[in-house]
Amino acid sequence: MPKTAHYFLDITSAVCPLTFVKTKLRIEAMAVGQVLEVRLRDGEPLENVPRSLIELGHRILMLEPEATAPGIFRLWVEKCG
Repeated sequence: MPKTAHYFLDITSAVCPLTFVKTKLRIEAMAVGQVLEVRLRDGEPLENVPRSLIELGHRILMLEPEATAPGIFRLWVEKCG
């Protein structure tokens, strides 16, 4: 799975629903097939952002915790048509 992405977005300082709004705006500006890496917090963002991206038809490539920051995760999502 990818460790590199076309774009990077850190939403760890945002609160719901802004976490998804910021992610959606970034992915809408991307081309189909491009990958976005999102840095997000545990809790609501971790539950809502991946689910909402799947509902919009995008593909989650990988989701993993950050080794050096407890409660922080990295999500890689591919924009689908």
